[in-house]
Amino acid sequence: MSDTPKQTRSGSDTVTVLMTGAGAPGAWGMIRSLHSTTERDVEIVGVDMDPEAYGFALLDEHYEVPAGTDDAFVDRIAELVNEVDADVVLPLTTDELQPLATRRADIPATVMVSEAGPLAIANDKAALYGFLDERGFASAPAFHRVDDVSSFEAAVEALGYPDRPVCFKPVVGSGMRGVRILEEDADRATQLLDEKPGAARTTLEEIQPVLAEAEEFPELVVMEYLPGEEYSVDALAMGAETGPVVPRTRAKTRAGISFRGTVERDEQLIEEAGAICRELGLRYNINLQFKRDASGAPKLIEINPRVAGTIIMCVGAGANMPYLGLKHALGESIPEIDVQWGTTMNRYWNEVFRTPDGETYHVEDEPTGPRQWA
Repeated sequence: MSDTPKQTRSGSDTVTVLMTGAGAPGAWGMIRSLHSTTERDVEIVGVDMDPEAYGFALLDEHYEVPAGTDDAFVDRIAELVNEVDADVVLPLTTDELQPLATRRADIPATVMVSEAGPLAIANDKAALYGFLDERGFASAPAFHRVDDVSSFEAAVEALGYPDRPVCFKPVVGSGMRGVRILEEDADRATQLLDEKPGAARTTLEEIQPVLAEAEEFPELVVMEYLPGEEYSVDALAMGAETGPVVPRTRAKTRAGISFRGTVERDEQLIEEAGAICRELGLRYNINLQFKRDASGAPKLIEINPRVAGTIIMCVGAGANMPYLGLKHALGESIPEIDVQWGTTMNRYWNEVFRTPDGETYHVEDEPTGPRQWA
């Protein structure tokens, strides 16, 4: 099926969304975002490869599916679309994007992913940086794609190491997976005694033997180190056009997920993020992450061509970006939004419990204490 929405459901009172990745960190925020609209009822059917996905406890209807990398994944999604009469498929995890984009014609619903070509560039950091550089984007960072030890060492040296820190990471990856900062004067004692295991800072001397012993050298992108403030920018991409664009700071993160930040009206980031989305021809909810260099200029570090795990932050500031993305998928016009710039978010943990007989619940924050079971 093409991106043409189900016209019979556009503008109707109820829309059914098949949401993948019900165990993803952002699933709870996505559920709240879509359910918070007063324009219509949004029914969400959740799926995940994990039968214990926490999002299943938050939805009335849910199903287990194969992993996004499994050949049977798209077939199962297509079956479920027919079974639940879904209007839209909304993926939350990166591994599912390319299979869904490649086989969107096999799914009888509007699939909220970009076309396969732009998606492949967005998901490949080296290809993305090269694309931006060729088209003259000021936010393109200095980088080298490497695939062996000698090219890795040459790239590190070319970017100024050991006089300047250098960053490297997998060409394809999400979050903070595989990200390392090479810094010659890194305080190893402090990292050993005061920091949690898995600290990102290391030295070339420590990395060289590890890479040399690898059975197959991983394809990496070596790039300039960006010491400045980090931003996450949520955009509604519409091919040659762009809808609302909302930047937010990433003041505190854990494992690549924002736990504290502020929605900021930064016109430079808004313009740059929108231009990148249009140049690539991306579609639906897109997340772009920038970091400032030593001079204060923003550089793009990655694109997540899907809804971000912390997109609920935009909703709290008056911009329900997930629902606007759903409206775009349904072929509806996008209204003007009134973003409350300066809104700050602090994230905290919550838990889902299950009784011995399978009933799910939350511990209620009441003076009488936690829920008691006979």
